Amino acid sequence: MQITDDLNKLLDIVPDDIRQPLEQHPQRNNLIEIVMDLGRLPEARFPSKAEHLSQKPISKADLNYCIERVGHFGGDNRAGIEQTLHRISALRNRSGEIIGLTLRVGRAVFGTIKIIRDLVETGQSILMLGRPGVGKTTALREIARVLADDLEKRVVIIDTSNEIAGDGDIPHPAIGRARRMQVSRPELQHQVMIEAVENHMPEVIVIDEIGTELEALAARTIAERGVQLVGTAHGNRIENLMKNPTLADLIGGIQAVTLGDDEARRRGSQKTVLERKAPPTFAIAIEMLERQKWVVHEQVAEAIDTLLRGKQPNQQIRSISETGEVLIAHEAGTPPARFPGNSGTASSSSSASVSAIRPVTPLSGWRSAGKMVPMPPPADKFPANNAPVSETRYFEQLLEESLSVEPVAKPGRFSQNVGPNGEDLPLHVYPYGIARHHLEQVISTLNLPVVLTKDIDTADVVLALRSNVRNQSKLRHLAKTRQVPLHTIKASTLPHVARALRRLLDMEDPATPEIADLSLFARSGSSDELEALEETRLAVEQIVIPKGQPVELLPRSPNVRKMQHELVEHYHLKSDSFGEEPNRRLRIYPA
Repeated sequence: MQITDDLNKLLDIVPDDIRQPLEQHPQRNNLIEIVMDLGRLPEARFPSKAEHLSQKPISKADLNYCIERVGHFGGDNRAGIEQTLHRISALRNRSGEIIGLTLRVGRAVFGTIKIIRDLVETGQSILMLGRPGVGKTTALREIARVLADDLEKRVVIIDTSNEIAGDGDIPHPAIGRARRMQVSRPELQHQVMIEAVENHMPEVIVIDEIGTELEALAARTIAERGVQLVGTAHGNRIENLMKNPTLADLIGGIQAVTLGDDEARRRGSQKTVLERKAPPTFAIAIEMLERQKWVVHEQVAEAIDTLLRGKQPNQQIRSISETGEVLIAHEAGTPPARFPGNSGTASSSSSASVSAIRPVTPLSGWRSAGKMVPMPPPADKFPANNAPVSETRYFEQLLEESLSVEPVAKPGRFSQNVGPNGEDLPLHVYPYGIARHHLEQVISTLNLPVVLTKDIDTADVVLALRSNVRNQSKLRHLAKTRQVPLHTIKASTLPHVARALRRLLDMEDPATPEIADLSLFARSGSSDELEALEETRLAVEQIVIPKGQPVELLPRSPNVRKMQHELVEHYHLKSDSFGEEPNRRLRIYPA
């Protein structure tokens, strides 16, 4: 990296007893700012420490010495030195008199955006987040130069406090060919942003410190006109913007939404939830944790949606090695923290992989992403040399052993020709409001002595949806007058239908857990379907139920995932699908 700071021009405006110690200071090149407060000792601040420059307190004469040598202080109490990037900020008393100065060293660092240059070249809008002093403005200045000089785009900088391109009418060379628009008063920044688009036909607009609702609205207007935006905002993480009502529109805005009963039940959440209101203004967000360590969210919309569901999104951490190589670490997101057995952190070393920056090869195939979270292997599964096998290999071994075992037919509890209530078998069932093909599939797969009838007079029992029974007094009246038992189920799904028919035939014993018949949930009975269902059964019975931990399954096709969801529902557990095709997969949660 090449650094230009014009430090001598800043030292020329301070009194001699402050300048001389800094001219000989070993940390001179790392100086961040000089603080001069009336009646206090002058202070120099470095990245690792702060130290006094003199034993003589600052007087009004010292302050006036500096004020006379800098430009005009604007409405934001900032001034500068012409043709430099230094910033002088004033502290005033109640009568408006300056009683303190902060002299911030401005540096042009060429090469600082090597870490995200591939993102800059995509043409998508980028939002930089970070605490004060982490280098947001320095990175913004370098991005403007790269876009203008290297990519030859029409770049306009909205320079509210002359901090990006320096003080004076001639911009600093650090911004290259980019043009700079000055702002007369800070509160007019949003108007200048719109004016830049309307008058100067930019391809890129660079804006520092978006801080008001009007500026956020102007940024959205610019983005919707097809102009690339590069901006900064104060806030360590993207979560800070979600909690900031003024700036939340930058990431799409947050609104409360009332879900329907079915959707709330499917999500396993309350009926009123928070959701993203609109597409984000910025497609990419970068959290500048340190000067050489940045967290990248390449899909802001997906990251916000994940956070609103109480989970941690997948994130990308970029850093610079000692040799100057850009390193990328991928960290998998975490399941909801409310589930037991989950550490709730997204920074475990087992989920992070580091590689040099290079074009990413797209994944393909159903098993190209995702992982199981298996149980630790028991002691008797260790090899003879006592070297423990990996958990993943142990789970695969369980799966192979399970699939190689032929299912054994279990005798039913209706071996005689008499039902549980003394009726003759087969049992005649009159279905009401239940999908007939589900009933036929369950009867055929489980080989149940059940016959479906369309005549309630010949039925031994009426099987209906609970919601329909509540709304159909006629059905209740018919069942009562004909003395036919009326049984209800909650939903017309395979697990509910199978459980109801087993109960009618007295096949279910509440004291023992029900064993899932995988053939009941498979559609075609192919090996892929049975393998996916067996994987789900093992995950539930080996991990989710005994250990109380959530599990991620391997990627599957939409049809197979639907079968897996039904099998999970059979165990009275919740599951949802996440990820993008073709790597979309199931996550199973404990009860």
